[in-house]
Amino acid sequence: MAMVAQHHSSSSSSINKNLDSGKYARYTAEQVEALERVYVECPKPSSLRRQQLIRECPILSNIEPKQIKVWFQNRRCREKQRKESTGLQSVNRKLSAMNKLLMEENDRLQKQVSQLVSENGYMRQQLHSSSMATTDASSESAGDKPQHPLKDANNPAGLLSIAEDTLAEFLSKATGTAVDWVQMPGMKPGPDSVGIFAISHNCSGVAARACGLVNLQPVKIMEILKDRPSWFRDCRGLEVFTVFPAGNGGTIELLYTQTYSPTTLAPARDFWTLRYTTTLENGSLVVCERSLSGTGASPNACVASQFVRAEMLPSGYLIRPCEGGGSIIHIVDHLDLKAWSVPEVLRPLYESSKVLAQKMTIAALKYIRQIAQETSGETVVSLGRQPAVLRTFSQRLSRGFNDAINMFNEDGWSFLNGDGAEDVVVAICSAKNLNSDSNTLSLTGGILCAKASMLLQNVPPAVLVRFLREHRSEWADFNMDAYSSASLKASSSAYPGMRPTRFSGSQIIMPLGQTIEHEEMLEVVRLEGHSFTHEDAFLSRDIHLLQICSGVDDNALGACSELVFALIDEMFPDDAPLLPSGFRIIPLEPKPDAVISHKTLNLTSSLEVGPSTSHAVETTSPSYNARSVLTIAFQFPFESNLQVSVANMARQYIRSVISSVQRVAMAISPSGLCPAVRPKLSSSSPEALTLACWICQSFRYYIGADLLSEGSDNRESVLKTLWLHQDAILCCSLKALPVFIFANQAGLDLLETTLVALQDITLDKIFNDSGRKALFSEFSKIMQQGYAYLPGGICTSTMGRHASYDQVIIWKVVEEENNVHCLALSFVNWSFM
Repeated sequence: MAMVAQHHSSSSSSINKNLDSGKYARYTAEQVEALERVYVECPKPSSLRRQQLIRECPILSNIEPKQIKVWFQNRRCREKQRKESTGLQSVNRKLSAMNKLLMEENDRLQKQVSQLVSENGYMRQQLHSSSMATTDASSESAGDKPQHPLKDANNPAGLLSIAEDTLAEFLSKATGTAVDWVQMPGMKPGPDSVGIFAISHNCSGVAARACGLVNLQPVKIMEILKDRPSWFRDCRGLEVFTVFPAGNGGTIELLYTQTYSPTTLAPARDFWTLRYTTTLENGSLVVCERSLSGTGASPNACVASQFVRAEMLPSGYLIRPCEGGGSIIHIVDHLDLKAWSVPEVLRPLYESSKVLAQKMTIAALKYIRQIAQETSGETVVSLGRQPAVLRTFSQRLSRGFNDAINMFNEDGWSFLNGDGAEDVVVAICSAKNLNSDSNTLSLTGGILCAKASMLLQNVPPAVLVRFLREHRSEWADFNMDAYSSASLKASSSAYPGMRPTRFSGSQIIMPLGQTIEHEEMLEVVRLEGHSFTHEDAFLSRDIHLLQICSGVDDNALGACSELVFALIDEMFPDDAPLLPSGFRIIPLEPKPDAVISHKTLNLTSSLEVGPSTSHAVETTSPSYNARSVLTIAFQFPFESNLQVSVANMARQYIRSVISSVQRVAMAISPSGLCPAVRPKLSSSSPEALTLACWICQSFRYYIGADLLSEGSDNRESVLKTLWLHQDAILCCSLKALPVFIFANQAGLDLLETTLVALQDITLDKIFNDSGRKALFSEFSKIMQQGYAYLPGGICTSTMGRHASYDQVIIWKVVEEENNVHCLALSFVNWSFM
């Protein structure tokens, strides 16, 4: 019994000792201060670090390592609880503010109902009165009403009267029921939402409303919202013509605003408006605006010739200070965009309140919240770039892309004559500024831009943009990127063509930043390139792009999807010159009763690029009729002596991109072809018959001789004679990594392959180093004059066998519409060694 009691006493003593040495330890103020200093540097120190701490700090010498471990555990728990408490307080504050807004709106609606009931009773009473009494009463009431002052926009008194009316109408829309508002589809309010959004229902023009809580002071928010070009990507410029004070301490401004057109098929819009800024009795700030007509210092007609004058109905911002900090913002946008001036297929873009909400109303509120997060330090920066710098890059990319789509005469753009087809528009700008204060074009020529638009049917815009972003090698020509990158340097004046560089087709995407809801991403893309020659092996052949990608969220109703990029140097400065190019896909309002084809259509012509698009299968489905407009714009620098060559190259390149996008669109369409399935070539397929005629006709046009010794009356006989030709004839695509698309029997024998496996063979695999050098040196000549001769040499089959040839004749294969379809190579007098 004594031993048991002794053991129990020993155990109790050990437990008490552990409790005393751990959980119930007491620390002096000096000890806590020393531990706090370590916690700031390392919140979770290792066992060795804790022992080192005891040795280095004499005041902690009486503390056990286990006690210090427990202290750090408790300290981390307190920090976690503090953060959670702060987050809950923030959510609670937002919910309280939203609840206050909803209660105020409910009170206003109840007052509105009471007023309507009262007016309804009054009207019933009037109906029971005699017509004469009603007439007299109406006359008396009309005579009793005070006359409104003359609203003349040519004098300050008239402008002030217009401003006061604008204020009243705006407030009735922002906080009342002047417009029949309905909740924005897919934008439900909640603690994690940006705000409360509504769109108009059955009203003149298009209108949208937003309300949200932002952690910024009202004056700061007002300054941001009034600087419309900084946050509204479609705003080209805002010019203040006149400013004068109003009698109540506010200001009245006369503004001229220009906005970009989102596509190449509609003119841009401009506005001539009055903007009124004032403070209400409750301390709220108001900025309201409306259009003026036929008055004042209207802008020069020459400047506005490329614009359609649109109308802004009373719109603006109500900014109310919020208890506990921050502000509550009410935003109303109400426009009449004159939809009659655009093609009928595009009118949904100008008649949809959802499109207005996404592009303007929601964008304004999200931008303010982005600034608030950056101000509070919540935004994470990358690669040492500050958030403001990253925002500037995104704005410059977007603005440069919009400039390329619109091509305003004021900026120096002039259109070039086409090549007979109207599917691609080409223009040049000889004095183009590259969106930078300190960097201008170093070339003696300028900038050339090629653009086109097409209608996509039954193709999800977000899916298509994601594919274009992640699979650049499916549509881009890396040699074109390499040419543009080199041409931006002062020492470069080479014609666009193949460089002695092999591109793997892989890309590395490095994120720089993104907006608060990740709807837009800014990133740097590196395209890996490797030199063919050992002499240049030490030089970097990589290409770098600065890129923004937006609208990849399938749930973003009404939002456009974009992929915009520009070539940059590997270590680009903050003011790096940019030439943005890319894609924009804008969804249109679906027509539920329409039956629409699933194929992609060009909006400006019936051109079909390449034979692969001429046999597209059309199917119809009444259940899914989504439509969207795809706009493509690519910019290229050029030297003055190469303007014609670069223009022809740009047209061909844009058509090649369009063809690739069409194939991708068909593949990702719900009713399209499976991406893994590709058509197999056949020696008697319609594609082969057509291609054979193009090969022979192009050879006769460029070389001046007949490729076939005997005449042929139809396509079948041409293909048969070409198929049995003694020389090996191969055709390769004009892609970043050229692959073979056709070969006659001798060509298949030379490569030791079949028609089915032919499409897996790239052009660079059959030539040795000397053959590749000769090909690259003659490429510019091929593109300019249409053909070239390569000296004799040695090539390699797919089985590794070597074959010699006397010479190679290379020429462009041109389609019926003068589009370059591919390159043809004829290996003369070849034989295996």
